[in-house]
Amino acid sequence: MEQNKAIIVNQLLSVKKKSGKTFNQIAEETGLTNVYVAQLLRRQAQLKPETAPKLQQALPQLSDQLVQLMMESPLRSYDPSILQDPTIYRLNEAVMHFGESIKDIINEEYGDGIMSAIDFFCSVDKVKGVDGKDRVVVTFDGKYLPHTEHRSEHMVSRLNLDKK
Repeated sequence: MEQNKAIIVNQLLSVKKKSGKTFNQIAEETGLTNVYVAQLLRRQAQLKPETAPKLQQALPQLSDQLVQLMMESPLRSYDPSILQDPTIYRLNEAVMHFGESIKDIINEEYGDGIMSAIDFFCSVDKVKGVDGKDRVVVTFDGKYLPHTEHRSEHMVSRLNLDKK
């Protein structure tokens, strides 16, 4: 399965490369975020039927067969060896370094809960710093999900079992 996924991802990234377009350009043409476009082309997200025509218009060399594959539920995964890549390592390091503080602020502002990685938007932007140097802005925009108390009377499956 993973080997097949790698072949499909290589085909999708080849279509993007041949188009000469950036992730930002494709995102602008499709109304998606740049990270979501990359997720689609890496088979980490599912292409929705209403978005397929826009993506095919943005990437005319994208075959109907590849579009159909992109519309299937993907196997969302990662290869742990990618942590060796300096960019990915630094992103992981940043989350690990700032994670506890981010968690504290989420809990202080919202209560006991987490940020969803499912109902989630992400983008990467380029800005100029006050020193004139390029800066990377990574935005995580996730729905707040409160932790719930596990009360047996709220457990629908148990209530249904008790009726038997």
